[in-house]
Amino acid sequence: MDDAQLRTVWEQRQPRMRAVPLAEPLGIFIKHKLARRVRQLSSISAIWDALIPESIQHHTALESFANGVLTVKVDSPSHRFHLQTLLRGGIEKEIRSRFSGALRKIRTIPGQFYSVDVETGGKRYYV
Repeated sequence: MDDAQLRTVWEQRQPRMRAVPLAEPLGIFIKHKLARRVRQLSSISAIWDALIPESIQHHTALESFANGVLTVKVDSPSHRFHLQTLLRGGIEKEIRSRFSGALRKIRTIPGQFYSVDVETGGKRYYV
């Protein structure tokens, strides 16, 4: 056997890692995906909280901001209709004027999400 064959046999007989450490890929995911999303939504979320009534805020979640389109997830059709009515009534223009970035439109989509109760730590799911 030559050296290349011996090396191949030796490499094949080495113990393989059964568990893959998640620290590196998880760190990359958090750094690139989640941090980017937080940066994008942090400035507009303060404006959103100031302008949208609290009765509607609890039923919405800012999902994403890409290419000038803010996507908002709304938990029920009635709240979605109410939000769209408010946006058409002038709140969308006010959000655009206060936001420093290029906001072309606000898109509402149906969806489920949950909020975490601060006192108990439990999750409250919205349908």
